[in-house]
Amino acid sequence: MSQSISEQVMTVERALGERMIDHALVIVRAWLTELGENNRYEASFKQIQEQYNKLCAEWLIKGAEAVEAPLNKLTGDMYQLSDAVFAELSVTKGMAPQMHGFNPENKESVMQYFAHCVYLKQEDLDWLRTIADDDDKAPIALLAAGALSNNLREYFNINALLTLIDCMNAQCEIVAHECKAFVCALLIHYDVRIDFFEQIQEAFLQAIMQMEDGGLSVVDMIGVLVQYSKENGIELYELGEYRYSWLPESLRKLLEFTGMDKHMDKCQTWLPQAESDYLNGLVQIFPDTWLYKQIVEGDEKREQYIALCYLYSGRMDLLWDHPAFAEEWLKRELRSGEVFDKHYINYAHCMMLKGDRVMAYEYYRMARNRFSNAKDFFAIFRPDRRALIDHGVPMEDVYIMEDLLLESHS
Repeated sequence: MSQSISEQVMTVERALGERMIDHALVIVRAWLTELGENNRYEASFKQIQEQYNKLCAEWLIKGAEAVEAPLNKLTGDMYQLSDAVFAELSVTKGMAPQMHGFNPENKESVMQYFAHCVYLKQEDLDWLRTIADDDDKAPIALLAAGALSNNLREYFNINALLTLIDCMNAQCEIVAHECKAFVCALLIHYDVRIDFFEQIQEAFLQAIMQMEDGGLSVVDMIGVLVQYSKENGIELYELGEYRYSWLPESLRKLLEFTGMDKHMDKCQTWLPQAESDYLNGLVQIFPDTWLYKQIVEGDEKREQYIALCYLYSGRMDLLWDHPAFAEEWLKRELRSGEVFDKHYINYAHCMMLKGDRVMAYEYYRMARNRFSNAKDFFAIFRPDRRALIDHGVPMEDVYIMEDLLLESHS
């Protein structure tokens, strides 16, 4: 295949997200060929292939509705087969090490094992569940949970994700808090995939029901992730005293526990750039995910809180659904004087939605004047044109506004 292995994985993920099992079968067939004729996945591959062909025949006779449920189940089975084959191939190719155990008293050993092992044993996961309830073991539990979360981004494992979900209600507050962040990130990361794994959805909702706050702490964690994201050059990792002061108490405790609080004023970023980009990508898709629908959508206060978090970080994602709320918040921020350039654009968008074209032009113009060149301004303005039109602003008004802004700086 001309695609790299990472591109092949993405192709499989996209294909199965659309339930196009035949596309995924082609790539997995190539992987199996690399593993050799006597690999242990041939029987499962042939079974899925036969079941898929049978479903296609039934679809032609009985219609789409009749094959809906079995097709979903088969898609889940295909996800698991592709995961297993990819893990095997990774070990064979040397992309992932073959690991057989770890020293639970050695933090380096624990971190390496949970970060890189593709064949995690149930007893390993049970060990993590146990120490997550022990305050004295909190440092090692945090390392293991964090490493496992990173591992799951590459090698999906149902039992491992269920373990992290269980740890959302760990007796150790700090471990529970961090596991909420890990689980939220993974559920967003695997948003399409978890549609085919009801046990994950059920376990998460059960964990939420067990929380005394009804899941508010999970909403709060997502808010923190959103606020520590960046868009269009806006960097929110400048963790001075002001940033630290509004962090949730649980996160402040974590920073103090890990010693990060001593470095807050000295560093501009406390995450590697790759991690920052990863979280930024998650935040961008979050409003359209199963997770958002389950814990935010339908609750006005939660919706406004998350919308506010997006606004704080300069994002438009949720402004369209709460224009009046966004307008009031942006108005207060603009009066304060210490705002991002994007806030002027966002406020102008609110004016466009409201029908006040004159005021919208003034704020677009003020935003344009804050940019050193027109290219940077229009790189932010133009992607939002579709949203303006979709939310009732006449198309001609949007393009007239753009022409006016171009002419004012020509």
